[in-house]
Amino acid sequence: MKERVEEVLKKVRPSLQADGGDVELIDVSDDGVVKVQLTGACGSCPFSTMTLKHGIEMRLKEAIPEVKEVVAL
Repeated sequence: MKERVEEVLKKVRPSLQADGGDVELIDVSDDGVVKVQLTGACGSCPFSTMTLKHGIEMRLKEAIPEVKEVVAL
């Protein structure tokens, strides 16, 4: 599943990079929890939680139903 998550993140990255940020995949657990780290401008942005939950998590869940949650480290 980690490879599938990375493929979806590749599609999300251009919009994050356009704002000076990025996302790094840290881990995907067997129970469907994806751990990421927001970097660059995304790491300190006050809207990073919204980006994480309503952007990254939503896209991952749409593409990979096994994903249950996305958390930032």
